[in-house]
Amino acid sequence: MPPLYTLCKLSSWWKDKCKLGRFCFPSNSPEARWIQHVRTKITTGKIVQKRRIPSTGPEWPVREFRAVWIATVANIDWPLSNHHTPEQQRNEMLTLLNKLQQLNFNAIVFQVRSAGDAMYQSSIEPWSKYLTGQQGRAPSPFYDPLQFVITEAHKRNMEVHAWFNPYRAHTSASKSGLASNHMAVEYPQYAYTYGHNIYMDPGAKVIQDRAFNVIMDVVRRYDVDGAHMDDYFYPYPVSGVSFPDTHTYNAYRSSGGHLSRDDWRRNNVNTLIQRIYNGIKSTKNHVKFGLSPFGIWKSGYPSGIVGLSSYSAQYADSRKWFMEGWVDYMNPQLYWRIDPPQQSYTHLMDWWLDQNPKNRHFYAGSYAGRVVNGGWPLSEIRRQVEESRARTSKLSLGNVFFSAKYFRDNSKGLADMFQSQLYTAPALSPEMSWLASPPAPAPSGQTVNGHTISWNRDNSGNVRSWGVYQKQVDLWNLLKVLNNNTVQYTASGSGQYAITGINRLSHESEAVIVNVDSSIIG
Repeated sequence: MPPLYTLCKLSSWWKDKCKLGRFCFPSNSPEARWIQHVRTKITTGKIVQKRRIPSTGPEWPVREFRAVWIATVANIDWPLSNHHTPEQQRNEMLTLLNKLQQLNFNAIVFQVRSAGDAMYQSSIEPWSKYLTGQQGRAPSPFYDPLQFVITEAHKRNMEVHAWFNPYRAHTSASKSGLASNHMAVEYPQYAYTYGHNIYMDPGAKVIQDRAFNVIMDVVRRYDVDGAHMDDYFYPYPVSGVSFPDTHTYNAYRSSGGHLSRDDWRRNNVNTLIQRIYNGIKSTKNHVKFGLSPFGIWKSGYPSGIVGLSSYSAQYADSRKWFMEGWVDYMNPQLYWRIDPPQQSYTHLMDWWLDQNPKNRHFYAGSYAGRVVNGGWPLSEIRRQVEESRARTSKLSLGNVFFSAKYFRDNSKGLADMFQSQLYTAPALSPEMSWLASPPAPAPSGQTVNGHTISWNRDNSGNVRSWGVYQKQVDLWNLLKVLNNNTVQYTASGSGQYAITGINRLSHESEAVIVNVDSSIIG
């Protein structure tokens, strides 16, 4: 029999004891006995959960960020073709979301701006060519992909994080095919051909403003749960070719600037990151801001790590963003295996977790596609999830996987492994204590008819989902997360069940406990 551990979530006590909103004690400890005593005295209130630790492997977490990137650039994940009809594209998205729901994912990172374009209706940016085949052409019959994704993902209790590329302008060296309102056309003096792509100049104030305004436009108009940026700041270096921003730098120096060119570039990126974070928090505090930089900050950090330095190659001081708390979550792309010492998933993760004085969340980025194109065994991805879970005490609270298609297609049995070994039960997103959102009310009007539990619809607008728990022996297990329009649950058998309201930030209400084949307790 594996040992029992207690997950306590009672009144405000747990908030003072644990940043995660959960705390583990051996079942025979004084703390666990105290919790058991309180549980016998209180029949309604916060759910008191116990979970078993499997005899091998990590604890099944109650809260974990489980996400995939859905890349739209070059039609990597969606839509499958930019020549498909809107109906076909919507059906493709539903197939993908249904699969992710089946696998107990609770978030998607959906690329809405891949190259100065839009996967949504915008007065600033042109429609994406990856949607309709021609940049600037609206879908016909009309639909708004981002709004569609938000509606359908929320029905499935998944967060939607809108993913933006701030400075990539075109995935070609030619401006052919760009719409008249594309940023490279409107600001040609700051659009540079570099390698095989076109990039905008991060040192130009008007280009920084464009990126900021695009992100804030989406945050204001759409019910997104997060805004997300990846690793494309200054572009990855092209061997022997300098990024051609001499004119912009000289203008900075002429205006009295004194920073070196490298420090000036880093400051340009830092300024935008801080500005976006502050802009989001002053507009919709509950919207999360996450960054997914290249996984190595500097070669040699930690000791033994060798590789490209994002700090000097892309002028991305990602460690500073984490240290300053300019993000709600850091999601570095740790696209390497665990064992190679020079670029190790775990060594890099441990270093990142030590750069977090503001206690933000850390979600490792994992390259699931390596099981197809990199020769990785499935066990590598399983081990990476296990290693992430082993560090929850340091705020490693989930993973984001590149990319969605490998789960949709069950590549090399990837989806099967997640369903049978890793994401076998639902999980709520981790709570971010520094973000505010109206609390979800507890369920009301509960009735039991046979094995069917029913309760009233929420009239406050503050319930995103409902949590359904079952007491099994002396454990409370999360069985199901239901969308806010679903107000009944058919139990598989008699026993004690608990229902909670869950708001947009995954904060839970007090629980209502019911007896199937009996009556409401309390």
